[in-house]
Amino acid sequence: MAGTAPKAGKEGGTGYRGIVGPLLLPTWVMVGVFMVIPVLLMAVYSFLTKEFRGGVIWDFTLAAYDQFFLSRGLFGDEPPRIEWTYISIFWRSIWQAALATLVCLIVGFPTAWFIATRPARSRAVWLFLITVPYWVNLLIRTVSLKFLIRDNGPLNESLMSIGLIDGPLPLVNTNLAVQLGLFYSYLPFMVLPIYAAVERYNFALSEAAADLYASRWVTLWEIVLPIVKPGIIAGCILVFVPSLGAFLAPDLLGGAKTFMIGSLIDEQFRGSQGNWPFGAAAAMILMTLVMIVLLAYARAQAKSEAR
Repeated sequence: MAGTAPKAGKEGGTGYRGIVGPLLLPTWVMVGVFMVIPVLLMAVYSFLTKEFRGGVIWDFTLAAYDQFFLSRGLFGDEPPRIEWTYISIFWRSIWQAALATLVCLIVGFPTAWFIATRPARSRAVWLFLITVPYWVNLLIRTVSLKFLIRDNGPLNESLMSIGLIDGPLPLVNTNLAVQLGLFYSYLPFMVLPIYAAVERYNFALSEAAADLYASRWVTLWEIVLPIVKPGIIAGCILVFVPSLGAFLAPDLLGGAKTFMIGSLIDEQFRGSQGNWPFGAAAAMILMTLVMIVLLAYARAQAKSEAR
Protein backbone atom coordinates (compact mmCIF):
# COMPACT_ATOMS: atom_id res chain seq x y z
CA MET A 1 0.00 0.00 0.00
CA ALA A 2 2.71 2.47 0.99
CA GLY A 3 4.78 1.67 -2.09
CA THR A 4 1.97 2.53 -4.49
CA ALA A 5 1.34 6.05 -3.11
CA PRO A 6 4.10 7.82 -5.08
CA LYS A 7 2.93 6.14 -8.27
CA ALA A 8 -0.62 7.29 -7.71
CA GLY A 9 0.56 10.84 -7.01
CA LYS A 10 2.68 10.82 -10.13
CA GLU A 11 -0.18 9.57 -12.26
CA GLY A 12 -2.50 12.14 -10.72
CA GLY A 13 -0.05 14.93 -11.51
CA THR A 14 0.35 13.67 -15.06
CA GLY A 15 -3.41 13.51 -15.48
CA TYR A 16 -3.73 17.27 -14.95
CA ARG A 17 -1.22 18.16 -17.64
CA GLY A 18 -3.77 17.74 -20.40
CA ILE A 19 -6.11 20.43 -19.02
CA VAL A 20 -3.52 23.02 -17.92
CA GLY A 21 -3.27 24.46 -21.43
CA PRO A 22 -7.03 24.98 -21.95
CA LEU A 23 -7.37 26.48 -18.47
CA LEU A 24 -4.58 28.98 -19.15
CA LEU A 25 -5.88 29.89 -22.62
CA PRO A 26 -8.21 32.72 -21.44
CA THR A 27 -5.33 34.23 -19.46
CA TRP A 28 -2.98 34.13 -22.43
CA VAL A 29 -5.66 35.65 -24.67
CA MET A 30 -6.24 38.51 -22.20
CA VAL A 31 -2.51 39.14 -21.84
CA GLY A 32 -1.98 39.04 -25.59
CA VAL A 33 -4.95 41.23 -26.54
CA PHE A 34 -4.70 43.84 -23.80
CA MET A 35 -0.95 43.99 -23.14
CA VAL A 36 1.32 42.43 -25.75
CA ILE A 37 -0.49 43.68 -28.88
CA PRO A 38 -0.88 47.30 -27.62
CA VAL A 39 2.81 47.44 -26.67
CA LEU A 40 3.82 46.08 -30.06
CA LEU A 41 1.59 48.60 -31.82
CA MET A 42 3.10 51.40 -29.74
CA ALA A 43 6.59 50.21 -30.63
CA VAL A 44 5.74 50.15 -34.36
CA TYR A 45 4.13 53.61 -34.24
CA SER A 46 7.23 55.05 -32.58
CA PHE A 47 9.20 54.31 -35.76
CA LEU A 48 6.67 55.83 -38.17
CA THR A 49 6.53 59.34 -39.66
CA LYS A 50 4.10 62.03 -38.52
CA GLU A 51 1.43 63.01 -41.06
CA PHE A 52 0.97 66.77 -41.45
CA ARG A 53 -2.77 66.71 -40.58
CA GLY A 54 -2.45 64.14 -37.81
CA GLY A 55 -2.04 60.40 -37.90
CA VAL A 56 0.99 58.63 -39.34
CA ILE A 57 2.68 57.81 -42.61
CA TRP A 58 3.94 54.23 -42.92
CA ASP A 59 7.50 55.32 -43.54
CA PHE A 60 9.83 53.89 -40.90
CA THR A 61 12.32 56.31 -39.35
CA LEU A 62 14.06 57.20 -36.07
CA ALA A 63 12.85 60.81 -36.23
CA ALA A 64 10.66 60.53 -33.11
CA TYR A 65 13.53 59.29 -30.94
CA ASP A 66 15.85 61.84 -32.54
CA GLN A 67 13.35 64.60 -31.64
CA PHE A 68 13.24 63.42 -28.02
CA PHE A 69 16.99 63.42 -27.42
CA LEU A 70 18.41 65.86 -29.98
CA SER A 71 17.63 69.34 -31.26
CA ARG A 72 18.57 70.33 -34.82
CA GLY A 73 17.24 73.88 -34.84
CA LEU A 74 13.96 75.33 -36.08
CA PHE A 75 14.47 74.18 -39.68
CA GLY A 76 16.47 71.03 -38.88
CA ASP A 77 19.65 72.25 -40.56
CA GLU A 78 21.77 72.98 -37.48
CA PRO A 79 24.29 70.61 -35.88
CA PRO A 80 22.56 68.26 -33.42
CA ARG A 81 22.71 69.11 -29.72
CA ILE A 82 21.07 67.58 -26.70
CA GLU A 83 17.38 68.46 -26.31
CA TRP A 84 17.14 69.21 -22.60
CA THR A 85 13.45 70.14 -22.73
CA TYR A 86 12.12 66.59 -22.84
CA ILE A 87 14.94 65.20 -20.73
CA SER A 88 14.11 67.72 -17.99
CA ILE A 89 10.43 66.71 -18.18
CA PHE A 90 11.52 63.10 -17.80
CA TRP A 91 13.74 63.97 -14.83
CA ARG A 92 10.92 65.96 -13.22
CA SER A 93 8.65 62.95 -13.57
CA ILE A 94 11.21 60.68 -11.92
CA TRP A 95 11.78 62.85 -8.85
CA GLN A 96 8.08 63.64 -8.49
CA ALA A 97 7.27 59.93 -8.58
CA ALA A 98 10.13 59.11 -6.19
CA LEU A 99 9.04 61.81 -3.75
CA ALA A 100 5.41 60.64 -3.92
CA THR A 101 6.60 57.10 -3.19
CA LEU A 102 8.62 58.28 -0.20
CA VAL A 103 5.73 60.31 1.22
CA CYS A 104 3.32 57.41 0.74
CA LEU A 105 5.80 55.10 2.51
CA ILE A 106 6.23 57.49 5.46
CA VAL A 107 2.46 57.74 5.91
CA GLY A 108 1.51 54.26 4.67
CA PHE A 109 3.76 52.14 6.89
CA PRO A 110 2.41 53.45 10.24
CA THR A 111 -1.11 53.28 8.81
CA ALA A 112 -0.68 49.66 7.73
CA TRP A 113 0.90 48.80 11.09
CA PHE A 114 -1.98 50.42 12.95
CA ILE A 115 -4.59 48.52 10.94
CA ALA A 116 -2.78 45.18 11.26
CA THR A 117 -2.55 45.53 15.04
CA ARG A 118 -6.26 46.27 15.55
CA PRO A 119 -8.65 43.56 16.73
CA ALA A 120 -9.65 41.23 13.90
CA ARG A 121 -13.27 42.40 13.85
CA SER A 122 -12.30 46.07 13.37
CA ARG A 123 -9.66 45.60 10.65
CA ALA A 124 -12.31 45.28 7.96
CA VAL A 125 -13.68 48.70 8.90
CA TRP A 126 -10.26 50.35 8.62
CA LEU A 127 -9.55 48.64 5.29
CA PHE A 128 -12.95 49.78 4.09
CA LEU A 129 -12.08 53.38 4.96
CA ILE A 130 -8.78 53.09 3.07
CA THR A 131 -10.45 51.79 -0.10
CA VAL A 132 -13.57 53.99 -0.06
CA PRO A 133 -11.98 56.74 -2.25
CA TYR A 134 -11.54 54.16 -5.01
CA TRP A 135 -15.29 53.91 -5.33
CA VAL A 136 -15.10 57.30 -7.05
CA ASN A 137 -13.46 57.93 -10.43
CA LEU A 138 -9.89 59.28 -10.29
CA LEU A 139 -10.84 62.29 -12.41
CA ILE A 140 -13.61 63.29 -10.00
CA ARG A 141 -11.31 62.85 -7.00
CA THR A 142 -8.59 64.98 -8.59
CA VAL A 143 -11.05 67.74 -9.50
CA SER A 144 -12.41 67.62 -5.94
CA LEU A 145 -8.90 68.03 -4.55
CA LYS A 146 -8.35 71.04 -6.81
CA PHE A 147 -11.60 72.57 -5.51
CA LEU A 148 -10.41 71.95 -1.96
CA ILE A 149 -7.01 73.67 -2.30
CA ARG A 150 -7.84 76.50 -4.71
CA ASP A 151 -7.45 80.13 -3.59
CA ASN A 152 -11.09 80.48 -2.53
CA GLY A 153 -11.52 76.83 -1.60
CA PRO A 154 -12.47 75.35 1.78
CA LEU A 155 -8.85 74.89 2.92
CA ASN A 156 -7.80 78.52 2.43
CA GLU A 157 -11.13 79.84 3.69
CA SER A 158 -10.80 77.78 6.89
CA LEU A 159 -7.20 78.88 7.52
CA MET A 160 -8.09 82.55 6.98
CA SER A 161 -11.19 82.31 9.16
CA ILE A 162 -9.16 81.16 12.17
CA GLY A 163 -6.42 83.72 11.53
CA LEU A 164 -3.55 81.40 10.61
CA ILE A 165 -3.00 83.16 7.27
CA ASP A 166 -3.84 86.65 6.00
CA GLY A 167 -4.33 85.70 2.37
CA PRO A 168 -4.91 82.51 0.37
CA LEU A 169 -2.01 80.14 -0.07
CA PRO A 170 -1.11 79.69 -3.77
CA LEU A 171 -1.32 75.90 -3.83
CA VAL A 172 -2.74 75.19 -7.28
CA ASN A 173 -0.29 75.04 -10.21
CA THR A 174 2.62 74.12 -7.94
CA ASN A 175 4.76 71.04 -7.38
CA LEU A 176 3.14 70.73 -3.95
CA ALA A 177 -0.30 70.41 -5.54
CA VAL A 178 0.99 67.67 -7.87
CA GLN A 179 2.48 65.86 -4.88
CA LEU A 180 -0.82 66.09 -3.02
CA GLY A 181 -2.58 64.65 -6.06
CA LEU A 182 -0.17 61.74 -6.41
CA PHE A 183 -0.23 61.05 -2.67
CA TYR A 184 -4.02 61.12 -2.54
CA SER A 185 -4.32 58.91 -5.62
CA TYR A 186 -1.86 56.15 -4.75
CA LEU A 187 -1.61 55.97 -0.94
CA PRO A 188 -3.82 52.81 -0.75
CA PHE A 189 -1.39 51.08 -3.13
CA MET A 190 1.24 51.48 -0.43
CA VAL A 191 -0.93 50.65 2.57
CA LEU A 192 -2.46 47.39 1.36
CA PRO A 193 0.74 45.42 0.49
CA ILE A 194 2.43 46.53 3.71
CA TYR A 195 -0.69 45.61 5.67
CA ALA A 196 -0.65 42.12 4.15
CA ALA A 197 3.02 41.70 5.14
CA VAL A 198 2.55 43.04 8.68
CA GLU A 199 -0.52 40.84 9.21
CA ARG A 200 1.69 37.78 8.66
CA TYR A 201 4.38 39.08 11.00
CA ASN A 202 4.99 37.01 14.14
CA PHE A 203 4.79 39.56 16.99
CA ALA A 204 6.44 37.05 19.32
CA LEU A 205 9.72 38.11 17.69
CA SER A 206 9.23 41.66 18.96
CA GLU A 207 8.45 40.35 22.41
CA ALA A 208 11.61 38.24 22.34
CA ALA A 209 13.65 41.28 21.29
CA ALA A 210 12.16 43.29 24.16
CA ASP A 211 13.07 40.50 26.60
CA LEU A 212 16.66 40.84 25.34
CA TYR A 213 16.55 44.58 26.13
CA ALA A 214 16.39 45.71 22.49
CA SER A 215 14.93 49.19 22.05
CA ARG A 216 11.91 49.78 19.85
CA TRP A 217 14.05 51.32 17.12
CA VAL A 218 16.46 48.39 17.15
CA THR A 219 13.52 45.99 16.94
CA LEU A 220 12.07 47.98 14.06
CA TRP A 221 15.29 48.15 12.03
CA GLU A 222 16.72 44.72 12.79
CA ILE A 223 13.61 42.53 12.96
CA VAL A 224 10.41 44.13 11.68
CA LEU A 225 11.64 45.85 8.52
CA PRO A 226 13.63 42.89 7.13
CA ILE A 227 10.60 40.62 7.56
CA VAL A 228 8.01 42.99 6.04
CA LYS A 229 10.47 44.19 3.36
CA PRO A 230 8.64 42.36 0.51
CA GLY A 231 5.45 44.26 1.29
CA ILE A 232 7.32 47.58 1.43
CA ILE A 233 9.01 46.95 -1.91
CA ALA A 234 5.73 45.88 -3.52
CA GLY A 235 4.05 49.04 -2.24
CA CYS A 236 6.88 51.24 -3.52
CA ILE A 237 6.65 49.67 -6.99
CA LEU A 238 2.86 50.00 -7.06
CA VAL A 239 3.14 53.71 -6.22
CA PHE A 240 6.25 54.66 -8.22
CA VAL A 241 5.24 53.12 -11.56
CA PRO A 242 1.79 54.76 -11.94
CA SER A 243 3.09 58.04 -10.45
CA LEU A 244 5.82 58.12 -13.11
CA GLY A 245 3.25 58.05 -15.92
CA ALA A 246 0.50 60.06 -14.21
CA PHE A 247 -1.07 62.87 -16.19
CA LEU A 248 -4.31 63.81 -14.38
CA ALA A 249 -2.58 65.28 -11.32
CA PRO A 250 -0.05 67.34 -13.35
CA ASP A 251 -2.74 68.52 -15.79
CA LEU A 252 -5.39 69.50 -13.26
CA LEU A 253 -3.31 70.48 -10.23
CA GLY A 254 -0.06 71.63 -11.83
CA GLY A 255 0.93 74.03 -14.56
CA ALA A 256 3.58 74.49 -17.21
CA LYS A 257 6.36 74.25 -14.61
CA THR A 258 5.04 70.91 -13.33
CA PHE A 259 4.68 69.23 -16.75
CA MET A 260 5.39 65.49 -16.51
CA ILE A 261 6.05 62.74 -19.02
CA GLY A 262 2.50 61.38 -18.77
CA SER A 263 1.13 64.79 -19.72
CA LEU A 264 3.58 64.98 -22.62
CA ILE A 265 2.44 61.60 -23.96
CA ASP A 266 -1.23 62.44 -23.49
CA GLU A 267 -0.79 65.74 -25.36
CA GLN A 268 0.69 64.00 -28.42
CA PHE A 269 -2.48 61.96 -29.02
CA ARG A 270 -4.97 64.82 -28.74
CA GLY A 271 -6.54 66.38 -31.82
CA SER A 272 -5.06 66.73 -35.27
CA GLN A 273 -2.01 68.66 -34.07
CA GLY A 274 -0.64 65.76 -32.06
CA ASN A 275 2.44 63.79 -32.98
CA TRP A 276 1.61 60.11 -32.64
CA PRO A 277 5.11 58.74 -33.40
CA PHE A 278 6.68 61.12 -30.88
CA GLY A 279 4.08 60.22 -28.25
CA ALA A 280 4.68 56.53 -28.92
CA ALA A 281 8.45 57.01 -28.69
CA ALA A 282 8.08 58.85 -25.36
CA ALA A 283 5.86 56.03 -24.10
CA MET A 284 8.41 53.41 -25.15
CA ILE A 285 11.21 55.33 -23.42
CA LEU A 286 9.08 55.51 -20.27
CA MET A 287 8.28 51.80 -20.43
CA THR A 288 11.97 50.99 -20.95
CA LEU A 289 12.88 52.99 -17.85
CA VAL A 290 10.25 51.15 -15.80
CA MET A 291 11.47 47.79 -17.09
CA ILE A 292 15.07 48.66 -16.18
CA VAL A 293 13.99 49.52 -12.63
CA LEU A 294 11.98 46.30 -12.27
CA LEU A 295 14.74 44.13 -13.74
CA ALA A 296 17.33 45.74 -11.46
CA TYR A 297 15.12 44.97 -8.47
CA ALA A 298 14.54 41.38 -9.65
CA ARG A 299 18.29 40.86 -10.11
CA ALA A 300 19.09 42.31 -6.68
CA GLN A 301 16.38 40.13 -5.13
CA ALA A 302 17.78 37.03 -6.84
CA LYS A 303 21.27 37.78 -5.53
CA SER A 304 19.89 38.35 -2.04
CA GLU A 305 18.08 35.00 -2.08
CA ALA A 306 21.17 33.23 -3.44
CA ARG A 307 23.16 34.38 -0.41
